Amino acid sequence: MRALILAFSILAIIDSAHFAKAGLSSTPRETLAPADTAISANEATQETEGQIGLTKAKRRDVQRRLTRLGFDTKVNGTFDESTRAAIARWQEEYGYPTTGFLDATQHKALTDAAKQAGKSDRKDRRHPGGRARYSRGVGGPIGAIGGAVRGVGRGVGSAVGGLFRR
Repeated sequence: MRALILAFSILAIIDSAHFAKAGLSSTPRETLAPADTAISANEATQETEGQIGLTKAKRRDVQRRLTRLGFDTKVNGTFDESTRAAIARWQEEYGYPTTGFLDATQHKALTDAAKQAGKSDRKDRRHPGGRARYSRGVGGPIGAIGGAVRGVGRGVGSAVGGLFRR
């Protein structure tokens, strides 16, 4: 047990060492805006979408990301009318010109927005106690000790219980 406590203490010291070197930053952090329309003043066209080089797999990824953000469309790898309409609705909500086509800036913004939505989805799936839904509990040596203690307790309980049975 002492070795375990010593190991955790050493890991805590090593982990906190980078804080001592870094110090506080005086530069402001960059905040993500829903869309930077100043950069994307030009409308996206079929040509700008072609410049991104979207393969069928990447088109499926765009469709999945749109669906994750609430702009439902079929995930089939082709940008049909329903996908174009979903892209246009996304563009309208994020302040881009609504063309139904993507450019590189919009593609990156869509990817980033879907990643943020995915992170918040994972947080929402957690139980109020802080553990993930499918968590196995404490692992490693502490979990092994707890499992061994439970096993011994069951064995002793059944042995003692057997003494009093008729």
